[in-house]
Amino acid sequence: MSSPKTILLTGASDGIGAAAARLLTPNGHRLVLVGRSPDKTRRVAEAVGADTYFTADYEKLDEVRALADKLRAACPRIDVLANNAGGMFHGPALTGDGFERTFQVNHLAGFLLTSLLMDVLLTSGATVVNTSSVGARLYGHIDMDDLGHLKAFTPRGAYGDSKLANILFTRELHRRYRAQGLAAVAFHPGVVATNFAADTSSLFRVGYHSFLKVFLATPEQGGTRLAYFAQGVPDRDWASGGYYDKPGKAGREKPQAHDEALAGALWARSAEMVGL
Repeated sequence: MSSPKTILLTGASDGIGAAAARLLTPNGHRLVLVGRSPDKTRRVAEAVGADTYFTADYEKLDEVRALADKLRAACPRIDVLANNAGGMFHGPALTGDGFERTFQVNHLAGFLLTSLLMDVLLTSGATVVNTSSVGARLYGHIDMDDLGHLKAFTPRGAYGDSKLANILFTRELHRRYRAQGLAAVAFHPGVVATNFAADTSSLFRVGYHSFLKVFLATPEQGGTRLAYFAQGVPDRDWASGGYYDKPGKAGREKPQAHDEALAGALWARSAEMVGL
């Protein structure tokens, strides 16, 4: 077990984020929680004794920018940034920023937050943990001319694209910043019984919100994976730049996930889209 850390955890108001917060608390870490729901985030923070928590709606990039300002003021050091917020949504639906909702919430918002905190992360020698999904392999295909999956939208296709973007973001973080002390890892949390896909009409909604959910992993099991990578030591417990199905097991990936040119192009386009 590593020494206590300052761990910034997004998507902490419910599901595996809240479960990970509960699991991390006994180990003496300082938790900084971010969620969308003020009431849920406050309740989780109170339950785990986290004295620092914020809310932000990832469908509004100005709220992500404001969040970054608040975090910089509250956290002179960040040892771990866990980009865990996300979901599967019906659509296609454009946000007020003009981007497809799934792509913005699952990729662009986390990309923006990480970028705005980069100087603090580098000074801290931090780890960035990105919650991805096996959906990246099953449904993802990055088309640089259709990053929102708008041409033939399906909830699972848009979700798979965004989760593949998470992996490419992880790889590019490693390539750009590992020599400066930053580490990055992506992982699949498992097929977890949460509020996932509640806002869709896809078959995933049936699987996650019917009697079938008894066959899914619990939020605690998914939270255990998130807590493992958040507490882990890079290049001892897991390889920086890697994607894992679960602790100790590298995930199966499609060729696009290892395309360095694509990772660089996605980074550049994402920066342009969020105004960096």
